[in-house]
Amino acid sequence: MPLLLSVSSPAAEAGEQAMGSGSIVYTLVMLVLMIVVFYFLLIRPQKKKEKAAKVLRDSMQIGDEVTTIGGITGIVVKITEDAVVVETGGDRSKIRVKKWAISENATVHDDTQETLVK
Repeated sequence: MPLLLSVSSPAAEAGEQAMGSGSIVYTLVMLVLMIVVFYFLLIRPQKKKEKAAKVLRDSMQIGDEVTTIGGITGIVVKITEDAVVVETGGDRSKIRVKKWAISENATVHDDTQETLVK
């Protein structure tokens, strides 16, 4: 059986090393590109929604008609630091809900509208 020896030239070894480092650079570029795409498609719009919801909840006033995330609609009669008392229905029943549970404010205020446009 003949013994086969493989002899590689320095040029071939340099080419293999260049391809390996090029592959790493390509992978890093693609990873950064994916992160940027995720930021603009997922993270940034979510932060905008959260900011708009915070403005909505902070601008609530007594007498506003609001809707909760559970679908309960009523008029705000009292606002505390973290809760809102909502009067619902004709029998004047009152429900206390957390501010984060308010999903919509049907009463439009001029100062709130300017803030949401910005």
